[in-house]
Amino acid sequence: MGDQHLSYQTFSKEKERLMGYSCRQPSLTMNTGHLSKYMLIFVALTTSVLCFLLWWMDTLEFQRIPDPAFVPQVLTSRHNLCAFRPLSPEEAVEEEFILHSIAWPETPSVTLNFSLKNTTDPSCSKFTILPKVGGGQWSIGDQLEVRIIMKDYYCHPKTSGGDALLARLRNEALDAGVSGQVVDHLNGSYTAVFPLVWEGRADVQVTLIHPSEAITVLRRLNNESLDRVFFRSVFRSGSVTETSMCNVCLRPTNMPVCNYTDIRTGEPWFCLKPKSLSCNARIIHSMGGYLPALKPLEDKLFSKVNMKVPILASGSSYITVLPNTKGQVMMNSTKVKFRPSGFYYKGVWKSLGGTQVYQFDTQSIIQCLSGKVVHFYGDSTIRQWFEYLNKALPDLKEFNLHTPERSSPYVSLDYKNNILLTYHCHGLPIRIRPIPISQLRYIANELDNIHGGSNTVIAFTVWAHFGNFPMEFYIRRLLSIRSAVLRLLARAPDTLVVIRTGNLKSYDVNGAINNGDWYALQRDRALREVFKGMNVDLVDAWEMTLAHRLQHNLHPAPPIIKNMINVLLSYICPKHK
Repeated sequence: MGDQHLSYQTFSKEKERLMGYSCRQPSLTMNTGHLSKYMLIFVALTTSVLCFLLWWMDTLEFQRIPDPAFVPQVLTSRHNLCAFRPLSPEEAVEEEFILHSIAWPETPSVTLNFSLKNTTDPSCSKFTILPKVGGGQWSIGDQLEVRIIMKDYYCHPKTSGGDALLARLRNEALDAGVSGQVVDHLNGSYTAVFPLVWEGRADVQVTLIHPSEAITVLRRLNNESLDRVFFRSVFRSGSVTETSMCNVCLRPTNMPVCNYTDIRTGEPWFCLKPKSLSCNARIIHSMGGYLPALKPLEDKLFSKVNMKVPILASGSSYITVLPNTKGQVMMNSTKVKFRPSGFYYKGVWKSLGGTQVYQFDTQSIIQCLSGKVVHFYGDSTIRQWFEYLNKALPDLKEFNLHTPERSSPYVSLDYKNNILLTYHCHGLPIRIRPIPISQLRYIANELDNIHGGSNTVIAFTVWAHFGNFPMEFYIRRLLSIRSAVLRLLARAPDTLVVIRTGNLKSYDVNGAINNGDWYALQRDRALREVFKGMNVDLVDAWEMTLAHRLQHNLHPAPPIIKNMINVLLSYICPKHK
């Protein structure tokens, strides 16, 4: 991209030089006595034609997009408000496979006059710690099983599955935590499975994220209310300014539509054409707002009594774990073998089976990143990494690009230690403060502009702004990025690519129906499926927020970010001591 910019500047200067010589008016001191008036007319006409040709060549050479008005949307068969980028036959098969692999169990229907009493009630529901298979005491290396029985407000057992549940083990004295895996038996009962990874007390904690009936509503919203989050663009030409509504999914209208589908990736984006301005006059993108989407009574499914509420134990809620006896046979108490990516012990994240996680102080961060270029792409959750390193490294100075706060792009340079960090937000859709259109770039396009190499690190995330869109749209975005990653690794195999997964967060009803934990969980599963088996590394933000003692937050607290940075740096410098 830099070379293209330089060549454009060079061309522009050369063009200006040519135009300066060619289009200059005849000097007033020219001796015209020897020229006939016909010669003067000829020179004037020739000069005018040459100026026009140079201007026209400039227009043809650098006109990026023709006026995209009046281009009809190509709608999909499943979602008649949205246009997605086309798929190759191979991608279409893979998309179907991913959709099948992450499919959520069937959930109860929610009618207009449904009764909350018949829905899942966390206060009546209970979990029970099951005894160890074969008897005896629990030891490090065993697997713990917990049975969860969900009930309605009459305390009657539910007979169907689909509740969204989270489970973890905690020891507050040790500041230790590990996530569990929940298995849905589709009959109102669930099993949570945990690895036992520390000695001492292990408290079981189970949380109802959403009752199954709420999942029914969330599914409906992503089929029917695809435009419940909308965006705006500012168009300007001279003194005339207009604002228009934009989205991936626009409802049918008689108004002309500006089609801003990206030429390189095929990623779609549309705006209603302003009344008097051209589609090419679009200069600013911003978040628009939220449209009402819930039907009467449905808000009761997203309240403090049934959303992110703990499930209590029937009996003891904890066990005591003994050290592993040498030569003891490890017990696998269930056919479901769950191995999380890591766990916390004394507040420090430790890997389970992956790259060893080291602890980095300021000096070791400098040593690790010396001579490196690190590019961060995505949303504000990965911008936290950029901001953390900015504060951690004393010689890292941020360039003043006059970028608005919490926007994009950002660049920081440590000249002394030869460290360069950049952050750029991902392309549309993105809920963000007003930002110039020129700064909205798709990750795939950015990766295609990077040379790569052993001193280049790419870290990206893409999840927090996609919850309210159909899963197909998200999968296709991931496939585009994956293709760009494959191209990057093909030309520069030593490039390190790190992906930050989504994380848990706190929210109200509005947050739940637009980008709640269930939406994030489904996209997290899709992301892992798309990048499975590739030469990329994951920072498991989902498990790192689930297993930690601190409250869930869209932007995790500093202790969690510090642990994420340690994982990232351990990928960059795996032999750090």
